[in-house]
Amino acid sequence: MELESPMAGRALVVIVDDRTAHGDLDSTGPLVTELLTEAGFLVDATVAVTADEVEIRNALNTAVIGGVDLVISVGGTGVTPRDVTPEATADVLDRELPGISEALRSSGLAAGAVDAVISRGLVGISGSTLVANLASSRAAVRDGMATLTPLASHVIGQLSAIDE
Repeated sequence: MELESPMAGRALVVIVDDRTAHGDLDSTGPLVTELLTEAGFLVDATVAVTADEVEIRNALNTAVIGGVDLVISVGGTGVTPRDVTPEATADVLDRELPGISEALRSSGLAAGAVDAVISRGLVGISGSTLVANLASSRAAVRDGMATLTPLASHVIGQLSAIDE
């Protein structure tokens, strides 16, 4: 008899992309969902928002209030004026975890994902939810998820121990 592995937690994915928010096909949301599921997370939903600071902040806050363990946003972390995900995220976070942000950039560099390297993305805690920003290329998402999921499980475990 095979034992089921314990669920890593509940997650929500926020896609920050004007085209996706207006109905165009999203290629990164399904990838993030697949990788989260493989890592043992139950993905509540994937939400698409425009690159607007208020919309991004509202989506992140809704996820935190909804009690998910992990929120991953994809996109809007670069250097153009429309890349406002880090600013919106900073308003939501209680505490930043710069080591994880640095690990995502470093592993992105090793993987050749240029957008991951220049990402201004943040990772931190809001309430008892881990919030992470990833760059939007498929390479950045694949590499970022490989780096993030074991760290996320560790952080979520620590946060769960506090709640008990």
